[in-house]
Amino acid sequence: MPDAVTVNQVAEIRHPMVEQLSQLWRNKTAVAGLIIITTFVLMAIFAPLLSPYDPLETSLYDQLKPPAWYEGGSTKNILGTDDLGRDTLSRIIYGARVSLIVAVVSVGLAFFLGTLLGCLSGYYKGAVDSAIMRVMDMILAFPYLLLAIVVVAYLGPSLQNAMMAIGITYVPRFARIVRGSVLEEGEKDYVMAARSIGAGDLRIIFLTILPNCMGPLIVQTTLSMASAILDAAALSFLGLGAQPPTPEWGAMIARSRGLILRASWVMTFPGIAILLAVLGFNLLGDGLRDALDPRLRD
Repeated sequence: MPDAVTVNQVAEIRHPMVEQLSQLWRNKTAVAGLIIITTFVLMAIFAPLLSPYDPLETSLYDQLKPPAWYEGGSTKNILGTDDLGRDTLSRIIYGARVSLIVAVVSVGLAFFLGTLLGCLSGYYKGAVDSAIMRVMDMILAFPYLLLAIVVVAYLGPSLQNAMMAIGITYVPRFARIVRGSVLEEGEKDYVMAARSIGAGDLRIIFLTILPNCMGPLIVQTTLSMASAILDAAALSFLGLGAQPPTPEWGAMIARSRGLILRASWVMTFPGIAILLAVLGFNLLGDGLRDALDPRLRD
């Protein structure tokens, strides 16, 4: 007769999601990334409360005031002001809201389209798979940023068009990941069982297979949000993204690039904001990858 399972042994049996969250919490880099992201999210949500001034308010009397710790720096403008006298700290705080919105919308668009196309490609295979994957290969043949520039140049410079362009260029990332996962999961017993009881294709794809493909998708989503912030800043730097006077980090750097020797703080602090935001998402993405992939666990 097999030994009875003790209470302690039962307590050690945990749900896989609990184990993954525990693994994630033990990853110091992931926790650091989560803290950075949470800080920016709270900054974006409570921007009107945290911002000391209106980010669009100009003052000819406060042009290019240095940060408070510089010699002769302004005590009322902690990070100084730009060439129009606008408070740099206020514009960075509101810039977090713009950058996060761009990341969420563009990656959300890529997630939706890429997941849909990847599911159809991996499940139906054959001609459907070939047609979808050849289109994805065509998109991947272009550098991401170059393709985004072409799309925005065709649609017209604006923040909305920049988000659409970034989303379109990221679709193949998600489509290829989902296709591979669906091809692997589609041959497993639980899918065969769903077919045997008469479940329809849509039910099998989206309710049976897709939930088991979410691990790689979550990691890709986090890492893509870091790339989206960088690409949005690059498009704004080129004048194709956020338009003046929108407080967007890339646009702030572009406007102040001629002042780098005279007033370096005007472009330094937005650059640091971009660095920290991208670093936070990358650290969290690496931690999620380690937590969701059993092969990478200690």
